Amino acid sequence: MAPDLSLAEARRLALAAQGFADARPAEPDIGHVREIIRRLGLVQLDYVNVLLPAHYLVFYSRLGSYRRACFEELVYQRREFTEHWAHEASVIPMESWPLLAYRRAQHRARPFGFQDFLDQYPEYALEALEHLRTRGALTPADLPDPQNRSRKLAESWFGTVPRAVLEAHFGRGQVSIANRLPNFTRVYDLAERVIPGEHLEHRVEVEEAQRRLLLMAAKAHGVAAAGDLADYFRMPMQEAKPRLLELVEAGLLEKVRVEGWRDAAYFYPGSPLPTEVRASALLCPFDPVIWTRQRTERLFGFEYRFEIFVPQEKRRWGSYVLPFLLGDRLVARVDLKAERATGKLAVLGSYLEPGVEPVLVAEALASELSTLAQWMGLNKVRVARRGDFAKPLAAAVRRGTFTSVHGGTEE
Repeated sequence: MAPDLSLAEARRLALAAQGFADARPAEPDIGHVREIIRRLGLVQLDYVNVLLPAHYLVFYSRLGSYRRACFEELVYQRREFTEHWAHEASVIPMESWPLLAYRRAQHRARPFGFQDFLDQYPEYALEALEHLRTRGALTPADLPDPQNRSRKLAESWFGTVPRAVLEAHFGRGQVSIANRLPNFTRVYDLAERVIPGEHLEHRVEVEEAQRRLLLMAAKAHGVAAAGDLADYFRMPMQEAKPRLLELVEAGLLEKVRVEGWRDAAYFYPGSPLPTEVRASALLCPFDPVIWTRQRTERLFGFEYRFEIFVPQEKRRWGSYVLPFLLGDRLVARVDLKAERATGKLAVLGSYLEPGVEPVLVAEALASELSTLAQWMGLNKVRVARRGDFAKPLAAAVRRGTFTSVHGGTEE
């Protein structure tokens, strides 16, 4: 029996749901940024600055050269969106706050074992809330040292006890993120001062909240396996499966078969299926298109692994590798680094996927690298020798408007 959807149709559905079937606007504005967050349901935050904090690149991939301050304005000034643990640390629409109450109730303090500190020093956790209540929004540096305990948290990226305490309150919903400093440090405040009362006080039954979150995930996917949908908001499969069945029974999702997929898939009714996708975009490691590595292989036949935490000698592709989307296929990958001191966008490694036309891909990728560099305020693209695609890519960059420095080694 023939499948309901070919693999090519599933790819086009997925990319259209993610905004890649639309042409980039001539003059992207704050409304375009708002629309993308709502279309995706959430945007994962990541402030690794090898190239640029990843969430800025999620918008750039879809909009092109937009004003990055639009993001901060929407989240921290207009407060149409807020930070929350969703996929990972993410930005979500304010109205999604009540849907994640069960996540806040289940939140486990980080780092592992820090709950022991909270149990041993409950007065310090309460003191942190009192400082927020009386002094207003604060950073961890504004809180006093805990008594009879070092301020530092050894071997933890949280760094200090005050930060871990504030993060525990944030994860459990007593505290929200009021702002970010220029160095990306979180500014914390009581949730009641950040989350509007209509959302703060609204209660949604857990199973209904999970159904609505899965529908948001399905809309952002177009078509997806059950595991893809559960992973979007980090929902356990044993909780997601009965909710998906309920959504199918209610006619809000359709169960379909996709060519080559072992498991059944779920289709969001009304999802656009374009006859073609003409995308040309680099995808950051935290782009929803490639979040779920198994889905990336299923849809694109593309094996992807984020290797920044892999020892250099064990990396296959590089530390900060971005897949290149051309049309409806992932056709290449590049290991990128912003060399801000010299004004260069460094392509430390370049790799072509099998079975694609190298000259066509090289020209499209060189153009995308040039516009990305310009948007980032860099004035050159440097293509190093590493990778089977370095030579044709460097030649294409040289033919463009930017100067290409071909050669050198990875720093």
